[in-house]
Amino acid sequence: MSALLHRLNQRLEARREQQLYRERLNLGSPQGAVVQFGEKAFLNFSSNDYLGLANHPALIEKAKHSLDQFGFGAGASHLVCGHSDLHRELEQQLAAFTGRERALLFPSGFAANLAIQQVLLSKGDAVFHDRLNHASLLDGAQLSGARLLRFSHNDMDHLRQRLSSSSAEGKLIAVDAVYSMDGDLAPLDQLADIASEEDALLLADDAHGFAVLGDAGAGSVEHWNLDQNALPILMGTLGKAMGSYGAFVAGSEALIEALIQFARPYIYTTALPPSVAAASLAALDIVQNEPDRRKKLKQLIDYFREGSQSLGLPLMSSPTAIQPLLLGDSGLALSAAAALRERGVFLVAIRPPTVPQNSARLRVTLTADHEQSHIDQLLKALDQCLPDSVRKK
Repeated sequence: MSALLHRLNQRLEARREQQLYRERLNLGSPQGAVVQFGEKAFLNFSSNDYLGLANHPALIEKAKHSLDQFGFGAGASHLVCGHSDLHRELEQQLAAFTGRERALLFPSGFAANLAIQQVLLSKGDAVFHDRLNHASLLDGAQLSGARLLRFSHNDMDHLRQRLSSSSAEGKLIAVDAVYSMDGDLAPLDQLADIASEEDALLLADDAHGFAVLGDAGAGSVEHWNLDQNALPILMGTLGKAMGSYGAFVAGSEALIEALIQFARPYIYTTALPPSVAAASLAALDIVQNEPDRRKKLKQLIDYFREGSQSLGLPLMSSPTAIQPLLLGDSGLALSAAAALRERGVFLVAIRPPTVPQNSARLRVTLTADHEQSHIDQLLKALDQCLPDSVRKK
């Protein structure tokens, strides 16, 4: 066996011993409040399909219709011959919805975050990251050639200290608008002020806020009332609350043109299938015209938090659909997830390196497809499965 393969085997064995090994389950049904793995149905509290659109008839119908018109695959990158009328229309609607001059589609949020930092930054610049930022932001910073400086989570004083002590020519502040494992919000209003004071650009990854936050569903830009000048770089995804796939970057004409001309993850990637763009257009129409989905989701969040607090469950502070239960120990998180599955509840144990050491958790995610009766079943199962040692007094 080669040295490289031997090392891989050692790493895999170490991950098993540390109870950090990940395994895939085979989903046998569409996304929804109830899903099927194998022969068994489970209440699903692990999906990012916050508005319940992944299996919505309107998205399916729009995608089917587009197949007749455009076929399935895009066949090429956007800059060759893969950019369809549907892609163009979706970009225009996303720009208008978020109040930006233009928007640009990407195959994933990961690719978008790599592209933004690769194009904007170079050696001699500095990028300032919240310590809980998503892996895609961190990887983008490391590949950019700029100096990566991290500040304590949502600590504006620490950020100011790092900015004021930096002599970098160009400065970028990058944050998750909603933190995917904690569910809390970045104070984008304060971050925008700091960026302006320090002559820095602000990038917000709104993967878990877009289509959910704001009365109209425009996400964190609406929640914090930030125009393009205050928040010049917005990244949003289409595969979470939108129920589709892909991502977009929205901002100024110059930003979008620079990404088209220089972003390797955009230039050298096949365009999204036109049917995906069609489904995303249907989702965007629902987001804008069915605000009751967001209202219902907010009611379910409040209901779950009240029930969890009455049971003393180790609930973290979060106003969003992401409601983590902090258990600390990875083994305990795994055993709790297994016990919940025996009771027909599917919850994933989140462990390092996805979260910091000693902060393993059950990440509850709520959707508009859930009913209060589903929440009641979840709370009953959690009460039965979680030991007194993790309860809040």
